[in-house]
Amino acid sequence: MSDRIEIAIDGRVCTVAAGTSVAAALLDAGQPAFRASVQGEPRGPLCGMGICFECRVTINGVPHRRACMVTCEHGMSIATGAAPA
Repeated sequence: MSDRIEIAIDGRVCTVAAGTSVAAALLDAGQPAFRASVQGEPRGPLCGMGICFECRVTINGVPHRRACMVTCEHGMSIATGAAPA
């Protein structure tokens, strides 16, 4: 069994396996929309490898981080720009 760490997603504490990408953690937590487009449409991961920029979230106060490219760290705070699921 892998080590588990705690992260906060839109203020909700979640436990994930160490080494999990932020995108995988968000999807596992039931958050399919990571942000809203300028027209208000929900957006989430498309390519999963950092090319499309659809998975951008705010991590520890830094906006526009690509969730598919960042590994979760204990105590990390993730804010989506999407309405709660």
